[in-house]
Amino acid sequence: MKSNSSKRVVLVTGGTTRLGAVIADYLELLSWRVIRTSHRADAGADIVVDLSRPDGPEMLFKAAKDLLGDDKIDAIVNNAALFALDDTDVMALNYYAPKRLIELMSERTRDGVVVNILDSRILYHEALTPYERSKKALKECTLEYARRYLGVLRINAVAPGPVLVPTTVHEAAGRTPFGRPEPKDVAQAVAFLLDASTTTGCIIPVDGGQSLV
Repeated sequence: MKSNSSKRVVLVTGGTTRLGAVIADYLELLSWRVIRTSHRADAGADIVVDLSRPDGPEMLFKAAKDLLGDDKIDAIVNNAALFALDDTDVMALNYYAPKRLIELMSERTRDGVVVNILDSRILYHEALTPYERSKKALKECTLEYARRYLGVLRINAVAPGPVLVPTTVHEAAGRTPFGRPEPKDVAQAVAFLLDASTTTGCIIPVDGGQSLV
């Protein structure tokens, strides 16, 4: 199939709601061709896939190839996440799926970039919940795979702080000296890492300084 776009292509998992939608919208403003994924058929996603399934990442790449034709995937933003349920379900989506997507990306490009979405809480206290353990594992994967795929992929991460928590809620984890971050702040950090051509193995906290208090 003939290519129909000169834009760079980025997959944003979980790109139809909440933080993922803000990231996807912002990247579109910067002239990326954004492919949004969701596990829900009614979410308006470009690709519907359950990434918590063992074959979910492979299904995503197959669907992307069918959608894109000759256009290649230039970048992935691993944003899709579960916040509750048991370890098995949370780890499947929050850790194993992005890990496998990085591996598949490495097989298909020699100049790609991946940005993983973490959580700033894992930077300054012990991971206690299934969600926190999954994000801690993804942090370690970010650093390990940045080394493994040197010269092939750039792999970085953004660690948002209390972005979607109502401003009236007190954060027991600490203050935000520079104010509570907005979703757009996270999107801007993601965009920076996508274009930072000599940066890999980097984790950017977007938490208003909370992780330093």
